[in-house]
This record gives sequence, C-alpha cells and structure tokens, in this order.
Amino acid sequence: MFDYSKEFELLAAAYSASGGNAQDLKNNQYGLMLISSNKMLGKNEIPGLIIEDEEISDGVKAKIIVKKNAVLKNPVHLCFGVIPEEGVQRIISDFILEENSSAQFLAHCSFPKALNVQHIMEGTIKIGRNAHMEYNETHYHGPQGGIEVLPKMKIEVDEGGSYTSTFKLIKGAAGRIDMDYEAYLKNKATAEMYAKIYGKSSDQIKVKESIYLNGNESRGLAKSRIVVSEKAHAKVLGEVVGNGEHSRGHIDCMEIIRGRNAVVEAVPRLKVVNETAKLTHEAAIGSVDKKQVETLMARGLGEQEAVDVIVMGLLK
Repeated sequence: MFDYSKEFELLAAAYSASGGNAQDLKNNQYGLMLISSNKMLGKNEIPGLIIEDEEISDGVKAKIIVKKNAVLKNPVHLCFGVIPEEGVQRIISDFILEENSSAQFLAHCSFPKALNVQHIMEGTIKIGRNAHMEYNETHYHGPQGGIEVLPKMKIEVDEGGSYTSTFKLIKGAAGRIDMDYEAYLKNKATAEMYAKIYGKSSDQIKVKESIYLNGNESRGLAKSRIVVSEKAHAKVLGEVVGNGEHSRGHIDCMEIIRGRNAVVEAVPRLKVVNETAKLTHEAAIGSVDKKQVETLMARGLGEQEAVDVIVMGLLK
C-alpha cells in the first residue's frame, strides 16, 4: 500500500514535527493520503471514502469523496510536504461530501528545509445537503522562511450543511502566505473559518476570507488571530455578504504586533443585500498586554519568556 522508502520516513518525521502522530500514517483503520513533492507516496481508502489521484508534472490532482450517508468516525489524515530545500508542490484538490455524510480531515503540511519552495493548493469543496465537513490544517516550516504557501479554495455548502476550517502556522518561519478562501452558503448552511499565524523576521502574510450568505438563515464566521514580530507584515481581509433572508455573519480579527518594524492591517467588509440580514465585525490591533507580561514576570519568567507564553496562548 505504501512506499516505505527513505522519502516516506523523512516525510513521517516531518509529520511528527508538525504535531501529527507518525503511527497514524501506517494505520489501515484511517483514511489517508500522503504526497511528497509531486509524488503520491500512498493512500488508504476506508468504507465510505474514495480517493482518486493523478500525478502531474509539479504535483498531484486528487478527488476525495465521502459517500452519501457515510459518517467517518475517525479523522482522515492528509500529509503534504517538500523535504528538499527547493521545489514546487501543486495540489489540485476536489472534496465532495455527498448528502448526509460527515468527515473530519487532519492535514499536516511540512517544509522543514525550505529555501526556495512553493506549495500551491487549488481546489473546490462541495458539501451536500445536511453534510458536515471539518478541515484542520497545521503547517510546520523550517527557520529560513524560503517558502511560499498559496492556498485558494472555493467552498459550496448546500442546504443544512456545515463547513469548519482551521489554518494554523505557529512553528518555524511563515515565509510568504497568500490565502484566498471563498464560501457560498445555501439555506440554513453554516461556515466557520479560523486562521492562526505567527509571522517573524521578514514574513509576508495575507489572509482573505469571504463568506457569501446566499441562503435564508445561513450563518458565517471568519475569525483570525495573527501575531507579527521583527519586520513581518500581515494583512487580513474579511468579507461577508448577506444575500439571504435572516442570514447572520460575523468577522472577528485580532492582530498583535511586536517590534517597531512590523506592520499589521485589518480590512473588514460587510455588505447587506437583504434587509433582514445582520452582519457584524470586531477588529483589534495592538501590542501584548503589559499587565499580563508583568504578572508572568512576577511568577519568575523573563520578559521574553512571558511574551512568548502570551502569544502562544493566543494562537493555540
């Protein structure tokens, strides 16, 4: 089933460093897909889950289908990585959750040695009527910052369905991140999108999350927690459009800045088309709370240690 080569072992080690359990990659009870650079190292289908793949010159096309009425009890593990210092990885993905299905995906993306690496994720997610999808993506980057992460996803949620995603990058240098997620919701559908990123050095971070509440009584939330230090720049663009009757949407953005040369920007956009829609937003930009730092220092931590504790608590 798997290519137990040195490449697999290196990818498994990077998977562990990103917070995953490498033993899960060998457990045939879990749905599984492993991609190293532009090579499919292995996959594991389980009842209710179909994975179709095709290798292309710079990556892999994958279609992941959760069949009608299937409820996957265990998370599906996805492992993406580029182990060498240079390379391009393009993942063209289509997720399809058929009617009344439910699945959780745990994606770990590892680029431990990146000096000149691109990770491009392009895809669609289609969630059927009364189907539910949770997608948790954790990144592990090396210290050099030579990585570009360019995910672009279009999400469609049918009536009564739900979508929840979390993008987390708090280990290593972020490099350049340019996220662009769009969610389109039908009647009584929900979408929640979370982003947690720690930018350092000269990292460049852009997060764009758009939610279109097209259905009646649809609900949407875009929530981000971004910390930047040194010379890092971050820009968060949150957008909610209320088209459906009695739709509800909220943008919640908090950005923490450390250092005189770091730059942060938050741009919320709310558009009400239907008079019964209600959209709200809150944004906060500032430094680490001095009182919290002083409290931790009084308990024996140094100033930098205290700041790190507060920052990691915010992101975790």
